[in-house]
Amino acid sequence: MSWTAESVPDQSGRTAVVTGANTGIGYCTARELARRGARVTLACRDAERATAALKRLQAEVPNAQAAFRPLDLADLGSVRAFAEAYEEPSLDLLVNNAGVMALPYGLTYDGFEKQFGVNHLGHFALTGLLLPRLRAADRGARVVVVSSVAHVLAGVNLGDLNASRGYHRWTAYGQSKSANLLFVHELSRRLAAAGSGIVAAAAHPGYAATDLHTRGALLEGRRGVERVYVFGTWLLAQSADRGALPTLYAATAPGVAPDSFTGPRAPGLRGAPARAWRLPRTRDDVTGELLWEASERLTGVTYAL
Repeated sequence: MSWTAESVPDQSGRTAVVTGANTGIGYCTARELARRGARVTLACRDAERATAALKRLQAEVPNAQAAFRPLDLADLGSVRAFAEAYEEPSLDLLVNNAGVMALPYGLTYDGFEKQFGVNHLGHFALTGLLLPRLRAADRGARVVVVSSVAHVLAGVNLGDLNASRGYHRWTAYGQSKSANLLFVHELSRRLAAAGSGIVAAAAHPGYAATDLHTRGALLEGRRGVERVYVFGTWLLAQSADRGALPTLYAATAPGVAPDSFTGPRAPGLRGAPARAWRLPRTRDDVTGELLWEASERLTGVTYAL
């Protein structure tokens, strides 16, 4: 039998933070966790859109325990402020879902190439700053990082993390998604070495019908490219609800292994959650350690393990 949203175990008494929860698979993930009884924080950049999403969630799940808190992953000051203001004494589940894709070249507030800065560095800092709350959870806490099959487009170039020697939007996106998987790998290694019961796992939605695909084209006014993406989404994509299932599985299913990667079954783009294929370079210990050291240096966040 396929794993569906109805398969999510009871989450009563558990706390969750979902980044980018105002839309797409982030919203669907937050809604289903709330439906199962979790106290969910929607961590989002745009207050207006997040407030609208929260009202929608509360209409769909009338007994939801949910709140919005501002978080801009492109600003490490905002990341620190979010962690400092987080009110729960413990955190059972951190879903690092928010991301940007195929944007024109740009920099974060702190001067990092935007896709690498938002997709990897922002979440690296957030996870490290919330680690004491994760460690305080009574039951085994989890960190889920949303990556992509697009990690195949590029590995992590440790000598040019900011793409300063030439920028290609898809190469930069691939690098950020490879960084997501290397982060999960290295975090899993470090948690195991520390004897921690926290599980770090990765997931990807396959091809899901969200606005992520068209955002870059819209920013540049490339209407033709936007129409191609819209048509491709209509033709090939599964719904955002279905796209959220691998994330929900990695976050809640019993027996999820550290450093696992969950995605749609067939053919990696749509379908029920299943073990996902990944390039061996995303489990390279040396690259993972070097990326970790670079991430600590760039963000100023070290992990209390």
